[in-house]
Amino acid sequence: MNRKVFEINDVADQAVIRPIAVAYKDYTPDLFQQGVNNFFGNLRDVWSAVNSALQLKGAQTVELAGRVVVNTTVGVLGLIDVATPLDLNKHREDFGKTLGYWGVPSGPYLVLPFFGPSTLRDASGFVVDVELNPTFQDIRDVPLRNSLYVINAVDVRKGLLGVEDNLNAIALDKYSFIRDAYLQRRLYEIYDGNPPDTDEDE
Repeated sequence: MNRKVFEINDVADQAVIRPIAVAYKDYTPDLFQQGVNNFFGNLRDVWSAVNSALQLKGAQTVELAGRVVVNTTVGVLGLIDVATPLDLNKHREDFGKTLGYWGVPSGPYLVLPFFGPSTLRDASGFVVDVELNPTFQDIRDVPLRNSLYVINAVDVRKGLLGVEDNLNAIALDKYSFIRDAYLQRRLYEIYDGNPPDTDEDE
């Protein structure tokens, strides 16, 4: 099932999503692209701060909250990243990581339609992430909200263009490579870069 969904996602990506991302990268001013990336990054920082608090990471929560305040005010609603030069660093947190922090097992690997690699735990957390995303909660104008989601998706896809080229060059089985890389990366993230040793490592 995962391979079938992966193939469908890949076809849709190559036919529609990737060409749009390439056009966006090539024909949109760099300043505009950076502003879009900063704006959505600031929204993600809000939810990252909440999840950081749920994971009892006090200092990191304060740092993320500081990023949001500085970038939302001085950075003009997050369009300019003022916080990073002030050593207020970004930390990506989501509800899947929060569940993992509290011991919820990852469950089986899943490939979600359109959204790609996940696990049962992360897919459950993703539902919460979407429902509590500031763009979902605060914007009642449906066309505007959907437009923001599309712009964000295109911006995220643009950031993967270089990674995709490397992937195609080195991966004999693209599906297996992405699956293994995703699972290893999530394990690394959930343990904040210090995952426990496994029998295989030993």
